[in-house]
Amino acid sequence: MTSSILDWFWSESFWLPQNVTWADLERPPPGEEYPRMRDILYALPLAVCVFLLRLLFERLVAKPCAQILQIQAGVPRQAQPNAVLEKVFQSKVCPDTRTLEGLSKQMDWDERKIQRWFRVRRNQDRPSVQKKFCESMWRFTFYLGIFIYAIRHLWVSPWMWDTRECWYNYPFQPLSAGQFNYYVAELAFYWSLMFSQFIDIKRKDFIIMIVHHLATIFLITFSYANNMLRAGTLVMCVHDASDIFLEAAKLANYAKYQRLCDGLFVVFSISFFITRLVIYPFWVVYSVLVESWEIAGPYQAWWLLNGLLLVLQTLHIIWFYLIARIAIKAIFKGKVAKDDRSDIESSSDEEIDSSPDTHDH
Repeated sequence: MTSSILDWFWSESFWLPQNVTWADLERPPPGEEYPRMRDILYALPLAVCVFLLRLLFERLVAKPCAQILQIQAGVPRQAQPNAVLEKVFQSKVCPDTRTLEGLSKQMDWDERKIQRWFRVRRNQDRPSVQKKFCESMWRFTFYLGIFIYAIRHLWVSPWMWDTRECWYNYPFQPLSAGQFNYYVAELAFYWSLMFSQFIDIKRKDFIIMIVHHLATIFLITFSYANNMLRAGTLVMCVHDASDIFLEAAKLANYAKYQRLCDGLFVVFSISFFITRLVIYPFWVVYSVLVESWEIAGPYQAWWLLNGLLLVLQTLHIIWFYLIARIAIKAIFKGKVAKDDRSDIESSSDEEIDSSPDTHDH
């Protein structure tokens, strides 16, 4: 039963171009290697190592840096214990007017007092600035490191300069050590995000990000399985580039270097526009959509993978609209403003943390 389901799922007619079989990819020429699906499974135990490395990094590197910058953990103000309000809070973090009126009559409290209790209770669960700083420093370090590694590999790769090289002799293209390392590192990182999503800073788009991470894992895994590695490395590199500046802007924000934060966020906005709305659609997606059709021809999985790449492009447009709104406020008002994704209420200037996460490869 299991075997027949796997055979159906890994159908050659779906995943591979016409007249190509999985057996063909198991027999590379002497001295060469083709991607093998079982090798990508190394990403799973490596994801656990990445997660543990992150915990060590945050404790031994990021936390001391935060302390040097005088970013304290801080203890949030505790809400007055109240069983009735706590019960409502568990189902409604922000009660509506009707609920407030009902609670006011039931408890003989002023509505403003009840609103104040809910605000304090929400902020009670808010992560400290130091925790946010440590999380952002880890992401900044990973994105910077993996981007440098990718550029070193791609700079000497002919398909970076001529995307048609992605499709010549496809799918019989040898796997290099650089491609394998890059793929496994990215996949391990996203699996580690799946683990840590439940302990990281919670935001309103928690479910959306879970779905997003799963979609990213799907894209990385199956582009590896059908040897679409050349285009895949371009997609991942383009996406990592702008995230470096976003995390750097967050770090500046938490350290209260507001001018640096505003400047970095504007740089992030420009880099996001160039990489996600210019290079990605007109260089990478064009190659996967048009050049691959001309050189290798379409097949069933080709439609699926292109569909997912176009969905990503749609997300880029939505995210850029949200990012541009914040960047314009930074330019004209001199301060990064809180956007609609913020999940906390605070008088502090920690708003950039709520800008749209843009990790989608």
